Amino acid sequence: MSSWRSLLLRIGEKCPEYSGNVDFKDHIDTCSGVVRRELDHYKDDILSFLIQCAEQLPHKIPFYGTVLGLLNLENENFVKNVLESIQNNLQEALYVEDCNRVRILMRFLTVLMCNNVLQPSSLVVVYETLLSSAAITIDEEKGNPSWQARADFYIACILSSLPWGGAELVEQLPEEFERVMVGIEAYLRIRRHVSDIGFCVFEDVINSDKLITDQDFLEDLWVRIEELSNKGWKPDSVPRPHLAFEAQLVAGKSHDIGPISCPEQPGPPEVPSLIISGKQKHEAEFKYPQRIRRLNIFPADRIEDLQPIDRFVVEEYLLDVLFYLNGCRKECAAYMVGLPVPFRYEHLMAETIFSQLLLLPNPPFKPMYYTLVIMDLCKALPGAFPAVVAGAVRALFDKIADLDMECRTRLILWFSLHLSNFQFIWPWEEWAFVLDLPKWAPQRVFVQEVLERETRLSYWDKVKQSIENAPALEELLPPKGGLNFKYSAEDTENSTEFAVSVELRGMVKGKKTVREIIVWIEESLIPVHGFETTLRVIVQTLLDFGSKSFTHLITVLERYGQTIGRMCDDEDKQIMLINEVSSCWKNSSQMTALAIDRMMGYRLISNLAIVRWIFSPVNIEQFHISDRPWEILQNAVNKTYNRISDLRKEISNLKKVIVSVSMVATKAKAELQAAESKITLVDGEPVLGENTGRMKRLKVIADKAIMEEVAVQESLASKEVLISQAFSENETLFLSLFKSFSTVLMGRLNEETFQGSTKRPSSQADGMSIDLEEGSSAMELDKEKTEPNKSDPTGEKSGSSSYEISENEQWCLTTLGYLKAITRQYASEIWNYVDKLEAEVLTEDVHPLFRKAVYSGLGRL
Repeated sequence: MSSWRSLLLRIGEKCPEYSGNVDFKDHIDTCSGVVRRELDHYKDDILSFLIQCAEQLPHKIPFYGTVLGLLNLENENFVKNVLESIQNNLQEALYVEDCNRVRILMRFLTVLMCNNVLQPSSLVVVYETLLSSAAITIDEEKGNPSWQARADFYIACILSSLPWGGAELVEQLPEEFERVMVGIEAYLRIRRHVSDIGFCVFEDVINSDKLITDQDFLEDLWVRIEELSNKGWKPDSVPRPHLAFEAQLVAGKSHDIGPISCPEQPGPPEVPSLIISGKQKHEAEFKYPQRIRRLNIFPADRIEDLQPIDRFVVEEYLLDVLFYLNGCRKECAAYMVGLPVPFRYEHLMAETIFSQLLLLPNPPFKPMYYTLVIMDLCKALPGAFPAVVAGAVRALFDKIADLDMECRTRLILWFSLHLSNFQFIWPWEEWAFVLDLPKWAPQRVFVQEVLERETRLSYWDKVKQSIENAPALEELLPPKGGLNFKYSAEDTENSTEFAVSVELRGMVKGKKTVREIIVWIEESLIPVHGFETTLRVIVQTLLDFGSKSFTHLITVLERYGQTIGRMCDDEDKQIMLINEVSSCWKNSSQMTALAIDRMMGYRLISNLAIVRWIFSPVNIEQFHISDRPWEILQNAVNKTYNRISDLRKEISNLKKVIVSVSMVATKAKAELQAAESKITLVDGEPVLGENTGRMKRLKVIADKAIMEEVAVQESLASKEVLISQAFSENETLFLSLFKSFSTVLMGRLNEETFQGSTKRPSSQADGMSIDLEEGSSAMELDKEKTEPNKSDPTGEKSGSSSYEISENEQWCLTTLGYLKAITRQYASEIWNYVDKLEAEVLTEDVHPLFRKAVYSGLGRL
């Protein structure tokens, strides 16, 4: 890497290029000097790289702003080109709805104003442009309030940039800046309060100390900015390197930037419609999502003592690093622990990462990414961060009864995987009290599911060894053993079925064809033994062949799946097949889910059959005590939804191909026609004037281009037919799913006589207090401060008898939670069928809690 690139990339860091402990002023001096010397040779490269660094390392923007301020003293044209590029990038980002880029470029412009590069009046014009667009959007007559999410985003962009330049704006343009602030305050008065209905991680948002204030994200940010204003616009978390160069920077010339414009939002429905408005609101929130929903999982006395605005700024830093360095986890962890702030922030860092891991409706990246980042941070800060993570786990465990069902599943998956990377070390004796809780208590189910997932990641004996300090928890381990194969040589009760199994085994080993096996089944087995017995023997034997590994299972299904498919040609028979698979793998939730998922993939089982089986009595009774049925249901819905997603991508790509192919075909035909038009007379007869060989070549090229265009058009038409079928299948699946939920819930909800709300038990476990002494090991604890569940004055264990919800009520809470989670996850598709959903499922006699769960998932009041 060239010297100037390395210096720009590493500016503000204590790295070898700066001799380890050089302060920021020397960093900037060195960097600006080298860049200034290289401008004659690498002007364009420096311009693009500098903007790229500012966009993707935004916590260093104050340093890049000062570098540009110093360059502006000697090379105004270069700096003007930089501003022009920023303006173009901002305009493009607004129209393509790139939220992160818009927000970062607004911050960059604010910092450039502080460094006397940008005219303050130009920045105010940008602010007022966004403010005007936001105000028009929420106007009932001129705008479309359904798109308030975009208007809120524009206002948030203005407010979030002020910690980096509010002081300078107040000093240089006090009246104009005050006009902007008054406009924002007026906007906040007329906008609708945003209720995070369906998107709260905790059902009962109760902090250990006080109720969380009923403010949405924008209102909260406004309060923080007001407090910053009252304290002189000087946050501790924002470096201000330009102050060290103030005497030099004032000699530079400030520049203006061109105007920007905001895209128009879709118009409101011509005929007022709650459904159309709801769809538009969902689309707006999908394109302009809320960046963070704070969890507040630590007690107030454990979190760092930060000013409100400093907490916001550090969250911004952390979220930016997570977003822009998602492909470089080692670099991501290094930047996260080296932010340019003068205070410690381990607890805030943990809360921010967990807020992303548990963000609803979906985290920005796959949960695995956050798992890896947490692991790397534990290794980067071995004396502090592991204990903080342990405290976060305990805090979340204490409130597990209030945790959203989807978040609970994510937490289980993350925690089991995290422990697998730290030798499964955890003080399980702290949670041994869950054995005294009812089998449906969320804390007990959580421990049970974590142990089950650990077994998938290791092996049974290893997991048992990891809980040797709490041997009683072995009761919650999954069964030890593999396939529940019925036809072993020792089994004398089913001698006839055993003989059939042996014969089938011989046919498989003898490599008989699928056709031969099908004929044998239809002519020799079903007439003699009946369908049910035959199916049991065939499934048991084939799954036994595939029981050694997942690869063996795939091989068996690929070779002999048609045999099962031929037998199970309707839903009733497919349900019998699923029952048999579940019976065979009753000791392994993982293999049950994998086998059913693969069978659906090979079209041996339909998604509707899986839904019917999930809502059969044997599974209904497990809804609140096991994740097994929900995992299988989630796989089935996911696979159906993914077919549509894949087809959409293919259709989008084909449309792009059609454009390019059409251009090639048009050009080829034009060249051929031009060649054919050149006719000359030879002996009075018209002949082609072009070379015959070239004419033939042009004709071949034109014919080939036309054929390729036709082929792509045909491929697109076939894909559109497939996606139309997939939409129909998806609609049928979701309607069937909601009807099944309604059927099983209505009786139990009425039986429990809920009145539209449910009260969850408050956690009585103590707040977490983790010692952060230097040198503590990965999961080492301060025994005096972290010993939970001490006996209370009555002599009872805290938590052991505090869960007083009945089994039926817990069943209802869990099932409603999963209903909301599934609705929320697939809301984009479900909105297309809302009218049918309301007509066929959400009828007048539906229970209020059922309606609330569905509407919460859709984000609809």
